[in-house]
Amino acid sequence: MLKGINPIIPPALLKILCEMGHGDTIVIADGNFPSESVGKEAAVIRMDGHGVPEILDAVLSLIPLDQYVEKPVCLMDRVKGDNADVSIWNKYDELLKKHEGKGLESVNMLERFEFYDEARKAYAVIATSERSQYANVILKKGCVL
Repeated sequence: MLKGINPIIPPALLKILCEMGHGDTIVIADGNFPSESVGKEAAVIRMDGHGVPEILDAVLSLIPLDQYVEKPVCLMDRVKGDNADVSIWNKYDELLKKHEGKGLESVNMLERFEFYDEARKAYAVIATSERSQYANVILKKGCVL
C-alpha cells in the first residue's frame, strides 16, 4: 500500500500511468466494450468489480488532462435512435469539474465507430464491470506542472 493513492488502483495501472507521456491516451471501458480486441495493441488492465466513475475519479487524482487541447476527453455518443440512459455522464461532469475545473465542455462526443478507432490508438485500456451503456471514456494525458 502507498499513502495518498486510491487503493482501487492496482500496481499494474500505477505503472501504466507513470509510463504514459503527454498526449498518450487511456480508455476506461464499460463492461460491454470489446476491451481485449480493441486493446490488442495496448496494455489491458482488468478492474472487474469496479465501475467507470470510481476508476475515473481515481485516475484523475493521479494524472492531469492535456492542457494544450480544447477537449482532452472523449465519450462515445449514443447511436441515433437509441434512448439508452446516459445519466452517468452527469457524474463525469462532476468528476471533471472536481479534478480539472471544467466539466462536459472539455468532452468530445464521438460516433461509436470513431470512438473505437480512437480507442485502438490508446496506450492502455481499463476493462471494468460498468453496466451503464455509453459509459466509455478516453482521457488524453497532459503535463505535470
